[in-house]
Amino acid sequence: MPPKRKADQAAPTAAGPTGRKAAAKAGSRRTARGNEATGAGTRAASADAVQTARAQAGDYLTTAQGVRLPDTDHSLKAGSRGPTLLEDFHLREKITHFDHERIPERVVHARGAAAHGTFTAYGNATAASKAGFLRKDRETPVFARFSTVLGSRGSADTVRDVRGFAVKFYTEEGNFDLVGNNMPVFFIQDGIKFPDIIHAGKPHPDREIPQAQSAHDTFWDFVSLHTEATHHVMWAMSDRGIPRSYRTMEGFGVHTFRLVNGDGATALAKFHWKPVAGVHSLVWEEAQLAAGTDPDFHRRDMADGIENGAPLEFELGLQLFPDSADETFEGIDLLDPTKLVPEELAEVQLVGKLTLDRNPTNYFAETEQVAFHTGNLVPGIEVTNDPLMQARLFSYLDTQLTRLGGPNFTQLPINCPHAAVNDNLRDGMHQTAVHQGVSPYLPNSIDAAPQPAREDEGGYVQVPREIEGRAVRENPVSFADHFSQATLFWASMSEVEKVHIVEAFTFELGKCYEQPIRERMLGVLANVDADLCAAVAEGLGLPAPAGAPAEVVPSPALSQIPPGPGPITGRVIGVFAAPGADLAGITKLRRAVEARGAVLRLIAPLGGVVKRARSEQIVERTLLTTRSIEYDAVVVAGGIPDFTDIKLSILLGELFRHCKVIAAWGDGDQVLAAAGIDTTAPGVVLGESVAKPFTSELLDTVGLHRVWERAAQIMAS
Repeated sequence: MPPKRKADQAAPTAAGPTGRKAAAKAGSRRTARGNEATGAGTRAASADAVQTARAQAGDYLTTAQGVRLPDTDHSLKAGSRGPTLLEDFHLREKITHFDHERIPERVVHARGAAAHGTFTAYGNATAASKAGFLRKDRETPVFARFSTVLGSRGSADTVRDVRGFAVKFYTEEGNFDLVGNNMPVFFIQDGIKFPDIIHAGKPHPDREIPQAQSAHDTFWDFVSLHTEATHHVMWAMSDRGIPRSYRTMEGFGVHTFRLVNGDGATALAKFHWKPVAGVHSLVWEEAQLAAGTDPDFHRRDMADGIENGAPLEFELGLQLFPDSADETFEGIDLLDPTKLVPEELAEVQLVGKLTLDRNPTNYFAETEQVAFHTGNLVPGIEVTNDPLMQARLFSYLDTQLTRLGGPNFTQLPINCPHAAVNDNLRDGMHQTAVHQGVSPYLPNSIDAAPQPAREDEGGYVQVPREIEGRAVRENPVSFADHFSQATLFWASMSEVEKVHIVEAFTFELGKCYEQPIRERMLGVLANVDADLCAAVAEGLGLPAPAGAPAEVVPSPALSQIPPGPGPITGRVIGVFAAPGADLAGITKLRRAVEARGAVLRLIAPLGGVVKRARSEQIVERTLLTTRSIEYDAVVVAGGIPDFTDIKLSILLGELFRHCKVIAAWGDGDQVLAAAGIDTTAPGVVLGESVAKPFTSELLDTVGLHRVWERAAQIMAS
């Protein structure tokens, strides 16, 4: 055991009275949180401690070289709406250090899963962009990776978080990476704040907890102080933060891009991925159950679905806007990554289909080593002056240098373009190519050298545009509206979605120890909606402050509640049977389920087989090895009216609480009643036998994802 420390062996604190006060305050907070650590006040004054203290000495923010900084929230731009300048040494130092914080996993998006597939273009996008992969019927190989942002590689899939949605197109013109999220907006407006928001969201550095969660003080301290995050926080606290699966998750490019067509005409555009299976989410209890019983829930669902012949399908859509001088549309600043354009104002035009139908052969070689970069562009697609995008253009490439061990990561098979490469780049770590010739420079008179390509030869030539402005660290005035779109999102939700948002805010803020943070965040919510603020305040036991919410017109497209039944491809329907059950009915049900692209799994009290006379069915799950999260519906087979088991009651009770479909045929309704299920409740499907009326009603109801009509009954109880 280490020797006990004496009370007078205090480690030096930050220099000056401000530093001492800050250290004392931090120590009191740790005590209030029940931290068993003795804190900085009892550390030995070793050389290491002195060096640590030196690293955080002084009252002013500085660079790593000790130069005092006047601003760390705005990158240096050519005018408030101009591109970010390479001379911004603070941006480059801050982002570079952040990029290299983690060894060896990704700093963010460490927890991921991926699949191979094909993108097939419809051809209707060629009027907007000359990109070759958008030409009619052109098929392009792709690799898509889905991920959480905050958690480590060992965290759970179903935590409340933003999800990465990154697609690498191996086009004939070179690789194009569409690196987006499952939410159309982001927390911050300027990339220089990216290290700050991630530091705030990551586990507290003193104890490395909580893992993969935003329900803690530093996250809510940041977003309540940086109110530009309000819109994104609304998305994260909604059901979008806990998607049902990757196949039922929307994707967004987040930023506004500039598209160039074959005539040189330009348009501004936002990219959307629309899941063919619809947009659906878990409920909070399901997310927690999955994290405990199957932390690989999302990756398992995707891999099993592909293996069972149910590929993930998404349609690529474009919102197109005039490339106007002010780069706005209907009063919405298109360069602000915390803003979206409602689909009612600008239709999402579907331009192609992504089909993910092949699992990786090796997780490390493919999913882990794949390297995405927002700067991987092809002719016909350009970036804009969005200050978050501008920083990403530097950050992604810089990150790969450390994570993948040097500059030659493009030679890894998963990153290697399918187009011919002749780059004049040489040597470096992990160089696998054996280059010929002695003159890797242009022009040269010694070797046959690659020649620059003209635009008509496929060369990537940016559209000429005026760039003029003072070198400033500031945002345009239009970036100052931090609340109206958060209000728009709230106003567009259904009642059940609003209840979930209130519960999420109440839970997350309830995990904060610092009362001022809760109070400050309530002040933010007061500017979003008075009812939202009042409901969260009531849950926290605090008074609701007054605010000034904007008047908005709701956007129905933002709600996840489907207008009617959707596809059930890849969904899982469990059927419970015991000895004596109607096995012929199970066979009929299996045929009906598989005809709609879904999967049927037989659940029984014990493993092996379920028998009746000379027939038998193989058991795929037992009551001991399964939980409700595996199923979109559970059906009780007829023929076992007297069966009771506490584990079955728990399984069915969870399905009922989670507003999922429950069904039975024949005398199976007696099993439901014995388990405490209200057989008259919405979404409980009963039938005399496994006939078409029964299977059609069952599968159509599964296509609605949830039986939200049951929600009020559940909440009331």
